[in-house]
Amino acid sequence: MSLFKDIVLGIDIGGTTCKCGVFTTDGTLVYKDEIPTRKDDGGSLILSDIKEHIPELVKAAGRSCDEIKGVGIGVPGAVREDGTVNKCVNLGWGVFNVAQTFKDMTGYEVKVGNDANMAALGEYWMGSAKAYSSVVLVTIGTGVGGGVIIDGKPICGYNGAAAEIGHLPIVEEETEYCNCGNKGCLEQVASATGIVRTATRMLNATDEPSALRALPYISAKAVFDEAKSGDSCAIKIVDYVCRYLGKGIACASAMTDTEVICIGGGVSAAGDYLIERVAKYYKEYAFHACKNTKIVRAELGNDAGMYGAAKLALG
Repeated sequence: MSLFKDIVLGIDIGGTTCKCGVFTTDGTLVYKDEIPTRKDDGGSLILSDIKEHIPELVKAAGRSCDEIKGVGIGVPGAVREDGTVNKCVNLGWGVFNVAQTFKDMTGYEVKVGNDANMAALGEYWMGSAKAYSSVVLVTIGTGVGGGVIIDGKPICGYNGAAAEIGHLPIVEEETEYCNCGNKGCLEQVASATGIVRTATRMLNATDEPSALRALPYISAKAVFDEAKSGDSCAIKIVDYVCRYLGKGIACASAMTDTEVICIGGGVSAAGDYLIERVAKYYKEYAFHACKNTKIVRAELGNDAGMYGAAKLALG
């Protein structure tokens, strides 16, 4: 009999890497590493690569595979409650039951969820929402993702597509198509790539001097850095982006009425400068009963998805 507590594995499958964590059942991250996400042959290698990596991962943590109580997996796509993925375009996956497939491959109990929901569950379990019973997490990176946790349970939706905050169609003046096939999605202006698109458009529409014009490449970070330095154009861009983020989050809040709203993802590195401006517009648009909902920055960073997947494995 092991002297250790049981362990669970939290796997966060991304388009570039699979982040892998070994956790004790009380939420302690014992060890983490990552392997490449091989998307060859329609992503058929991904699960087998993870299976082959598990013994090495667990050994590096100083544990035994016999101690594994379960495996949680987060994936970038819509997931039904039974672990069926409803297409993961970035991985090349169609519709299939990932939980059952991986259980058949390994013999472990497996649970699968959407990656943004897993990040929200991670923040709820061990991060910035630990003191609350419900949370909306908004992740601002390459896209804008969302996750909702109510009383400890991720909200999946009938099609596995609940909390797709980035695809709220609220940008009425948008004429180009989003990657989802619609027009006017929040992430078209408020994701990292959307911020760059917005900056380019706004700079092209005026001759106003800006330090951004001298940069060989405009990034979301550069936009926020220049805004913090007082650049007038950059401030206007940030204001435009934060207005839509505040509006989108107000829409989500009106539907979920959670205790707290967490903002994570790479763009959240802008810190209080971002949070304060989003909160300003949130209050402007929010339903009166939700206006005082706290908006905080997520704490777990890129590890949030692993934490959430581990928690999902625990039930």
